[in-house]
Amino acid sequence: MTLMTTLDWNALSDSERQAALTRSDIVTDEALGSKVAEILAQVKQGGDQALAELTQAFDRRELGSDWALGPAEMASAAERLSPELKAAIDQAIDNIRRFHQAQQPQSLRQEVAPGVVCELRSEAIEKVGLYVPGGSAPLISTVLMLALPAQIAGCQTRVMVTPPPVNDAILYAADQCGIDTIFTIGGAQAVAALAYGTETVPKVDKIYGPGNRFVTEAKTQVSQQGTAIDMPAGPSEVLVIADGQANPAFVAADLLSQAEHGEDSQVILVTDSAELAQRVAEQVEAQLAELPRAEIARVALSQSRTLLAQDLAEACAISNAYAPEHLIVQTADPRALLPQLRAAGSIFLGPWTPESVGDYASGTNHVLPTYGAARTVSSLSLADFQRRYTVQELSREGLDGLGRTVITLADAEGLQAHANAVAIRLQENQG
Repeated sequence: MTLMTTLDWNALSDSERQAALTRSDIVTDEALGSKVAEILAQVKQGGDQALAELTQAFDRRELGSDWALGPAEMASAAERLSPELKAAIDQAIDNIRRFHQAQQPQSLRQEVAPGVVCELRSEAIEKVGLYVPGGSAPLISTVLMLALPAQIAGCQTRVMVTPPPVNDAILYAADQCGIDTIFTIGGAQAVAALAYGTETVPKVDKIYGPGNRFVTEAKTQVSQQGTAIDMPAGPSEVLVIADGQANPAFVAADLLSQAEHGEDSQVILVTDSAELAQRVAEQVEAQLAELPRAEIARVALSQSRTLLAQDLAEACAISNAYAPEHLIVQTADPRALLPQLRAAGSIFLGPWTPESVGDYASGTNHVLPTYGAARTVSSLSLADFQRRYTVQELSREGLDGLGRTVITLADAEGLQAHANAVAIRLQENQG
């Protein structure tokens, strides 16, 4: 039985094409918003005591006196890790650091008219909160993708939160990325602590990191109250463009690498070869049988699709319409398609570039826009840990040359005080 529905793109009506590119409905609970709002309010009012009560209620754990892990715990964790795992973390850090250090912005200074100088500068966001999810597997890579850019950008306060128990690899990675303290709290209550601050957890200016629907909803709500967030995070997704020369085993492996994330994940294959589509389907079945998370992947595949395109130009158009989180191009000349690909969180070119390398260690950031947001939202980068601001400086000559223009525009808008602020200076010049 074929797990992914196969559709001929050119046989579909406009409405059927739209349906073919529709994501699965995000799992929602009508009461979720109010539940999260209650948690946020409880932490805002009750601080550390509220965190203790919510941790007991949701995680069935005592917050205790050791919920802030520091250098001693990190050093101890490093001793328990295997040399192989530490070496892997260290290599990933080297690559991620190298790529993000190269993203440092350059200041711009331009004299736009005689005596009128404009500048564009950047500075680090002072206080950032980094949320690393817990669950069945330690998300070591998320620590690297959040903590390294924050360190390189120069953010002065970098607060990491993650649900207990905290894996040794998380502690080691955080230490290597310059994190001094990890607070062992999770869920919406951790987001609230970062947004409002408590007696122990400092208030931050911006919150980063993925999480479950409670975390996502909490981030959304605090973003409407003045705390910035990185981006909305939805279910994981990948789209693969492949031609008849692609290796079907590679394509299948890439599809499954995202399908195993969760039942609400979605994977799309777009190809101009019906034969390749069939061979990929066979490989998906064969590889699926060997996966520990096969049942999760099977549910995700049931709401995923293979789309048969007329040619690769049409495949690119389909991809742009879908705007995937991850886009993999396995064609004879993948780089030739790059100018046609406009909307994707991150693009992986060629047969030797699986999505997994971007998730862990190639150097790019794996925090990416999902659910079609890649049309307007960028992947996480050093710029997300900084803010840009402008400077302008005019000489007397500069104001003489620009003043009449400003007065005319201010008068046209009916803003007399704006005009006066210039006019009084021009009169001074004339005196």
